[in-house]
Amino acid sequence: MGFKIEKRLDAPAWMKVATTVFFIFLAFVASGVFLYTQGVSPVQVYSVILKSAFGSTYDFSETIVKALPVAMVSLAVMLCFTMQIWNIGAEGQALAGALAAAAVVRYFPMDNRVAMLSSMALAAALAGGFWAGTAGFLKARWNVNEIIITLMLNYIAIRLMEFFVYGPWRDPASLGFPMTRPFVPSARLPSLWGTRIHMGLYALLILTVVMEIVLRKTRWGYEIRVLGHNARAARYAGINVASSIVVVMFLSGAIAGLAGMCEVSGLQGRLQAGFSAQYGYTAITVAWLSHLNPTLSLFVSFLMGVLLVGGYALQIGMGLSLASTLILQGLILFFVLGGEFFHNYRIRLEKRR
Repeated sequence: MGFKIEKRLDAPAWMKVATTVFFIFLAFVASGVFLYTQGVSPVQVYSVILKSAFGSTYDFSETIVKALPVAMVSLAVMLCFTMQIWNIGAEGQALAGALAAAAVVRYFPMDNRVAMLSSMALAAALAGGFWAGTAGFLKARWNVNEIIITLMLNYIAIRLMEFFVYGPWRDPASLGFPMTRPFVPSARLPSLWGTRIHMGLYALLILTVVMEIVLRKTRWGYEIRVLGHNARAARYAGINVASSIVVVMFLSGAIAGLAGMCEVSGLQGRLQAGFSAQYGYTAITVAWLSHLNPTLSLFVSFLMGVLLVGGYALQIGMGLSLASTLILQGLILFFVLGGEFFHNYRIRLEKRR
């Protein structure tokens, strides 16, 4: 007897859902084995994570707060990944957006909240779009590897932000901590339902619906998907590949920049070092776990919010490091991507002659 691997020509939709759920379950089993080898009860760890995320109304709201930036940035990278352009710089683009929003608050303060927030959102979108569009232009013009460029731009954005929060923008009353002055009230996104959830939630839902419609129902979305499957065929069909790359990268960076603005305006109330908590990298995991589906990314982001909140609870309650939660995230990505093999291929037994 031998094995034969065959390509599936018409895999049903339920199979993708079933394989994803099954391999996420396997990821939790593998994580449990890892925790057990470290002398920690997996059942206790998972119980702490669930209780910290769903134990009360406040806990549930904090889970949503953690999921918001991850979900919005995942939409940004998803747009590029659909076109097979690898934007790894959403972290830096979100930082650029937050930096631009803080600059508007510092140099152009206004009492009118609508005008203030609109100016901050526009500046954040332009800054994030410029940050990603630069890599898109280099890719389109000279075929420079976008992975390297976007990754390097992350470090430039981090150092640029640190220059301002440690230097000219640092609040004299911050006791030496790297942060700006608190934003004026008109620069703060309103909170919802008496929690720390802010109106960035509405922006996220609107962006999700718009992206779902654009990618699935419009001609431009069809062109993006065609470019992702076969750029040579798309070029033969008359699609302008170079301009599409620049536009998609710019829009991707603009969405990430808006995510950075929502985080500092709605949650932090000022710009400070380390505010992003590596959301840009977590969003890459979310985009792939959701199979580049904008609607499904909301649920996957919520799962990541559960893990992030649970990670903090494990540090405080059980003395574990945040790396334990990051290992769980990595195992989920590893197993789900491995499950893609069984969705795209079937293994058959056959007799050898």
